[in-house]
Amino acid sequence: MTFDGISAGSKNEVRESVTEKNTARAMGSGSLPVYATPAMTCLMEKAATDLLEKEMPEGWTTVGISLSIAHKRATAVGRQVRAEALLTGIDGRKFTFTVTAYDDKGEIGSGTHERFAVESKKFLAKAEA
Repeated sequence: MTFDGISAGSKNEVRESVTEKNTARAMGSGSLPVYATPAMTCLMEKAATDLLEKEMPEGWTTVGISLSIAHKRATAVGRQVRAEALLTGIDGRKFTFTVTAYDDKGEIGSGTHERFAVESKKFLAKAEA
């Protein structure tokens, strides 16, 4: 399988507001009402996923296979967070990204993320077996 519309150097970004629902306290990853690390990692993955999904052949999707990040600074409720995914490598069906998250004061987290292209039906059949 080839993925002709996807090339290293492609970039995507997504945004979300910090609300009570995506705080560490609400998500169970801490006790404080600040942007949760799981919310940040999800936003980073979404940036990567959205970049690939529009270029996947019909019946194909990608699944996350690794994520290594550092959450460097807290973000308060009411602020905006932006996550960027930069595609840095393609190895067959594996896609490697540099991911970074920002708020209005600057970088709040960064790391690497890998996704793997799969045929949706085959993947789900294996998962259900």
